[in-house]
Amino acid sequence: MNKTVFLTLAAVVIALSTISCVSGKKFKTLQDTSRQFMDERDDFKTRNIGLEMANRELEARVAVLEKQYATVKEDITKAQSERDKAVEEYNKISGKYNDLQNAQEDLIRGNVKETQKLLTELQAAQENLQRKEDLLRQLEQNLDTKKSSLDELTFELEKRNARLVELQKILDTQKKIVQELKNKVSDALLGFENNGLTVTMKNGKVYVSLDEKLLFKTASWDIDANGRNALKKLSGVLERNPDIQVTIEGHTDNVPYNPGSGQLKDNWDLSVKRATTVVRVLLEGSKIDPKRLTAAGRSEFLPVDARNTSDARQKNRRTEVVLTPDLSELYDLINKY
Repeated sequence: MNKTVFLTLAAVVIALSTISCVSGKKFKTLQDTSRQFMDERDDFKTRNIGLEMANRELEARVAVLEKQYATVKEDITKAQSERDKAVEEYNKISGKYNDLQNAQEDLIRGNVKETQKLLTELQAAQENLQRKEDLLRQLEQNLDTKKSSLDELTFELEKRNARLVELQKILDTQKKIVQELKNKVSDALLGFENNGLTVTMKNGKVYVSLDEKLLFKTASWDIDANGRNALKKLSGVLERNPDIQVTIEGHTDNVPYNPGSGQLKDNWDLSVKRATTVVRVLLEGSKIDPKRLTAAGRSEFLPVDARNTSDARQKNRRTEVVLTPDLSELYDLINKY
């Protein structure tokens, strides 16, 4: 929903109030409807933001896990290298120990002092060998711990990647729904595109923009035959796709509207009047549920070209039909994670 729905409805009420009196009960109903539209808009916006945030958070978490995975793998390689070095030193000391044992046997009958020296060296070699064995055991334990940690990180990384793939599928499905809607609208309005009418995708919605010259004369809200024909074709698409919510936005340039003593006071009134006129044409002879349509007047305050030139003002004088597909099923799927 557009963030100015409430202002839109307020403008509609002002315009209608200049024509006939509206009872307090009807006014209250309009206020309630406005609040409902604002709640729906906020809910849609929150869900859309939540999807994008969930996707970015998951990507960040995956990056952290991949970094941790690389670190643990490097630690394991280092631990294995230290273990191999310890084994090599252990083998050398074992060989020296055997040599000393042999030397002791050869000299057992010789000088007692020399024998004592050999015994001291042998004891030192035994102690050194024990330290190496302890170190090797510790390194092997550390290696097992690192491997266990690596397995846990690998499992977690696989889970994160699986969820990332699922979320990407959801986003792709959302884009596909919007793209299919755009294609349907473009096919229906083929003869009008680039002749005062454009169909674009933006923020998960389809925008049908109609230049002033296609619909209205300057300062008027009466739709000519060509514009009415385009709206009737669009009405057919909306009728065949009942899940689409529709917002019609009227836009003007920044030239003050001065009708004198006419029905309208300013550009706000003109933009709202044009939007409500388009709504009525879309509903004429169709089975479209009026609850799906919202008329909004944006006056001069949302230009597509902010330059103060004749060409820019012509671009800004337009009516936009904003089509929002029903993505509730997708968001229900997201909420399961």
